[in-house]
Amino acid sequence: MTLAPRFLVNLWAAYRATRLARRLRRPGHDASGQSAAFTAAMARTAGTEFGRTHGLQAKTTYAQFRDAVPPRTHDYFQPLVARMVRGEPDVLVPGRCPFFVETAGATGPVARLLPVPAAMLAHYRAALRDALFLYAARVGHAGVFLGRHVHVGTSTALREANGAWCTGLDGMLALCLSPWVEANLYAPPPAVARLPEGPAKIAATARAVRGRDVTLIGGRPDAASDLTAAVRGASPHLTAVWPSLECYLHLGAPLGLFGETLRAALGPTVKFHEVYAAAEGIFAAQDDHKLPGLRLLTDAGVFFEFLPLAEYQEVKLTGSGLHCVPLEKIKPGINYVLLVTTPAGLCRCVVGDIVRFTSVAPPRLQFIGRTGLYLNPFGEQVTEGELLATMQTVCARNGWHVVNFHVAPIQHRIAAGQVVRCHEWWLELHTHTQRTPTANVLGPEFDGELATRNRDYAARRNDRTIHSPQVRLVMPGVFAQWAATQHKDASASKMARCRSDRLIADQLAALARFHPDTNAPFTPADPS
Repeated sequence: MTLAPRFLVNLWAAYRATRLARRLRRPGHDASGQSAAFTAAMARTAGTEFGRTHGLQAKTTYAQFRDAVPPRTHDYFQPLVARMVRGEPDVLVPGRCPFFVETAGATGPVARLLPVPAAMLAHYRAALRDALFLYAARVGHAGVFLGRHVHVGTSTALREANGAWCTGLDGMLALCLSPWVEANLYAPPPAVARLPEGPAKIAATARAVRGRDVTLIGGRPDAASDLTAAVRGASPHLTAVWPSLECYLHLGAPLGLFGETLRAALGPTVKFHEVYAAAEGIFAAQDDHKLPGLRLLTDAGVFFEFLPLAEYQEVKLTGSGLHCVPLEKIKPGINYVLLVTTPAGLCRCVVGDIVRFTSVAPPRLQFIGRTGLYLNPFGEQVTEGELLATMQTVCARNGWHVVNFHVAPIQHRIAAGQVVRCHEWWLELHTHTQRTPTANVLGPEFDGELATRNRDYAARRNDRTIHSPQVRLVMPGVFAQWAATQHKDASASKMARCRSDRLIADQLAALARFHPDTNAPFTPADPS
């Protein structure tokens, strides 16, 4: 029960949701929001070391900014952030920064720290609030605000280092909650939320919230699936335990392989609400539009730029600044690499995500994949999103249930001077899959489906630059064992779906005890 009367909460939330929907429809809203975000970023950066180094002032124009600041990856900012962690002021943001958020580390060997000054906390708070109001506007009522919001994820505990405090995205989002939200909506209790991720936390969360009036579950798809199983027990679905449950909010990872399982476990009346969130910011959220794509949150303090994927080369990134376009110049149907300038002092930072716009007025985008996990050793230009869609389509068509998968290039020497190059699919199926396929069946299915989704792959198959894929079916637990040995996230929602090298594939091969003698050292084919 909320501390305020339910009718007042309902009235307040419905008003705010309606006002937000009207604001987003206002002509010029997105342009003015991006202009305000850019102006605020220049004003904050002007007095910092980064601003002085690049000649940035409060009155710097976008054209001047684009000429002065090259696009950069997180690696450039890490030495600057390290100085901020040690307490040095005025490096990327004015004054000292007390909080830092850890990235998920999905595309790199280690996670990275990013600063979270007060302006960044305000961004998280405003964007997360707007994402919830967009849900209320979608469904036409504010009932989601009348019960508890159960978030399940990583530990929210703060770790102290040199007087600074750091945590993951889940912890930072919990830190930015208003006192009213923390007292009336957020669950589980702080003592449970601070527990490390794992089965013990799932069990403790289930015990803490089973008797609550829950209207929303939030978190990664795999963690939400585990919580659902722990709470519902023998009940057919979760709404039998929580009748008021109406929303599953997933942020930071697409539904991926968990969509059908979660829909069946949560119940037929539960709606799914997607939010595009990362340590660098909360970028977009689902709105009431029927077409695919998430509404870009253009007035939440983040300034966006987009580099066409065709122009992206990490080794030449600093020279590609003139190819980047602001929001007003984007086009639908083109794959872009996302760059952000944020209240945390990051300027033209390459997040590592690939997006594609489904519409430009208003701006709606889809997450396509990650730049570091882009499969292009033979010029096929295959994205994570295309591989995931291929896997989901083939498995849904045949009734197969996937635990996890990864795709890598491979080459075989079949005779003197003859090498066969292809994609290698590593695949783990659920043990309850009724009709287990063979690799000889899976390979042609994946091959045909991917060719319909990616014309570059189809062209490389036709000219035999790429041969038919090979599939490795592994025993249950291999992917979890890989995650443990590499100190990586075991979540299927965070697994690297592909790489243009064989780093992960060779690690999986060692665990699966698969060592063919015919493998030649991998060298990418000339994509030209």
